[in-house]
Amino acid sequence: MSERIWLSLAHMGGQEQRFIQEAFDTNWVVPLGPNVDGFEKDLQEFLDKDVHVVALSAGTAAIHLGLVQLGVTQGDEVICQSFTFSASANPIAYQGAKPVFVGSEPETWNISPRLLREAIEDRIAKTGKKPKAIIPVHLYGMPAKMNEIMAIANDYGIPVLEDAAEALGAEYKGQKCGTFGEFACLSFNGNKMITTSGGGALVCRTAEEAALTKFFATQARDKAPHYQHSHIGYNYRMSNICAGIGRGQMYVLEDHIARRRAINQLYRKLLHDLPGITFHTNPDSDFNSNYWLTCIVIDSDKAGFTREELRLRMEQDNIETRPLWKPMHLQPVFADCPYYGDNTEGRLFDNGLCLPSGPTLTDEDIERVAEVIKGINR
Repeated sequence: MSERIWLSLAHMGGQEQRFIQEAFDTNWVVPLGPNVDGFEKDLQEFLDKDVHVVALSAGTAAIHLGLVQLGVTQGDEVICQSFTFSASANPIAYQGAKPVFVGSEPETWNISPRLLREAIEDRIAKTGKKPKAIIPVHLYGMPAKMNEIMAIANDYGIPVLEDAAEALGAEYKGQKCGTFGEFACLSFNGNKMITTSGGGALVCRTAEEAALTKFFATQARDKAPHYQHSHIGYNYRMSNICAGIGRGQMYVLEDHIARRRAINQLYRKLLHDLPGITFHTNPDSDFNSNYWLTCIVIDSDKAGFTREELRLRMEQDNIETRPLWKPMHLQPVFADCPYYGDNTEGRLFDNGLCLPSGPTLTDEDIERVAEVIKGINR
C-alpha cells in the first residue's frame, strides 16, 4: 500500500529544540518562564496590532477565560456560530450559560450577519435581555465578515470573542484575524498552523485584561504571603517547554501559511475542470484565508459520487480526509439550545470534505489525492 497521506501533520522547522534545550539547561521546565514570555511577545508582534497575548494550555481554555472576563454566568445566553468544532461552544456550558446557535452564510461559511441580528432581536424579545457575548469563528482559516459582525455587536453593546483557532495569519481587509473582538482565542494543537504540541492563547485588548487572564489561569491566587483565593481559578497556563516549541515554530509560520495557500491553489489547478466540485474560497479581495484546510463541496448529481463515497475511496488509498464540522445545533449535547438559521451549514456538512493540507505534503502528494478524486468514477 502507498504511504499514508495525513490530513494535517505538525512540522518542526528545526529551531524548536534550541529553545527546549535552553529550558532544560536553565531548569525552567515548569509552567511560565522565558519561553512563555518570548512566545507571547512573538505572537503579539506577528498579529501587528496593539494587543496583549497570554499563552495558555489550550484554545478551549482561552475561550473559557474570555467568557469569564466578559462576566458570563449561570442563566446567561451566548451567541455562537453553529458551524464549528465543539470547543467553541463547550466553555459556554462551563459557565452555566446556554449557547444560542446562529447559522452560516454561504460565501464564507461563517456566522451570517443577517441571522445574527435576527437572533439578538428574538432573544431580547423572548428573554427580556440581550445575549452576553458573540462568538464568531473563522472557519478553516476563512475570515468571517467582521465589519458587519462588529457593527451589529456595537449596535447592541454586545462584546465579541473571536474564535481564531484555525485562522492564525488569515486577514480581513488587511487586518489579522484575532484582533477585531474584545478577546480572541488562538490554538496551537498538533494540526494547526503552528503547534506547541497542544496549547492556545487568549488575545486581549488591554494590559489589564492580560493581567487578569494570567491571574485566573494560575489558580487566582491573591497577593498574600500564604495561599489565599477570593475567586475561582484555573490551571491554564502554558508550560515553558511547550512555549519553547512555539518559539521555534514562529520561525516557520510564514512558510506554513504560504505552503497551505500554495496547496490550495494546486488543488484548484488539478481539479478545475471536474464537474460537481466547488472549493471553499475567498469571496473577494477583502478576504485572505490562510487555507488551514482546503475544503470542497460535492454536488453528487453532477460529480457522480457523494462525499461519503469519496471519503471511503480515499481511505482505501491510504489518504486521510475528514467531513466538515457537524453543526453544533445538530449535536445531541446541544439539542435543547435555540438555533437561528436556514441549514446552510447542515448542507455543507452533508456534502463537504476536508482534503490533506499540511505543509509537509509535497506536490506529488497533492497530485495523488487529486488523481483519486478524478478517478473515482472510472
